[in-house]
Amino acid sequence: MRYAILADIHANLEALDVVLADAEAQKCTHYACLGDIVGYNANPKECLEIVRKLNMPCVKGNHDEYCCSEADLEGFNPHAREAINWTRNHLTADDRQWLKELKYIRLVANFSLVHATMDAPQRWGYVFDKLAAASSFTYQNTNVCFFGHTHVPTAFIRDVALVRGGSYSKFKVESGRKYFVNIGSVGQPRDNNPKCAYGIYDLDEGTIELRRLDYDIPKTQAKIRANGLPERLAERLAHGK
Repeated sequence: MRYAILADIHANLEALDVVLADAEAQKCTHYACLGDIVGYNANPKECLEIVRKLNMPCVKGNHDEYCCSEADLEGFNPHAREAINWTRNHLTADDRQWLKELKYIRLVANFSLVHATMDAPQRWGYVFDKLAAASSFTYQNTNVCFFGHTHVPTAFIRDVALVRGGSYSKFKVESGRKYFVNIGSVGQPRDNNPKCAYGIYDLDEGTIELRRLDYDIPKTQAKIRANGLPERLAERLAHGK
């Protein structure tokens, strides 16, 4: 079994299409999604329909939650607030209900999915360092858990009481250790690399691989601008920030 693990698609249809084509070429047999299907970019409904059609296990991201509710957005970053309001107007009642019913944590095969943290998944905390990862390990009941939210590919490993972490390209999952793995963002990378990212977890080989791919950034940017979304959302795609 080879799982394509997707996170933070953020309504970027061009990036999602490239990722799914690569996953098929890499002979992935299953898919899973770590949330934030919508938000920021200009194809929320199309991306949501693809995820639903593939019937992939999915957890709720913070933008999924914001975009399926009518909650007040006071205090939000103005770019994010504008994108959320725009997205709300481009989703159907059925779309919003589907997003609303997503769980914060899911078990898939023998691994876990969460968008943010295992210790308080509904609070949308960010895991950038070993200390934050250690809190999630306490609540992790599987050897491997995939998370998103930061848009930065990082793997944290706990061996007995020691937690270490860093960037990766491919590694072997070893027994007796726990892994808390971010596979980056499909639709809005933030690690200074504009290429879209996703992960492949080969359960038979016991390997996790990070994949980075080029996609049509100018086309995605043109859609953002054509729909009147903030210019910042278009500009950042070219820089991976």
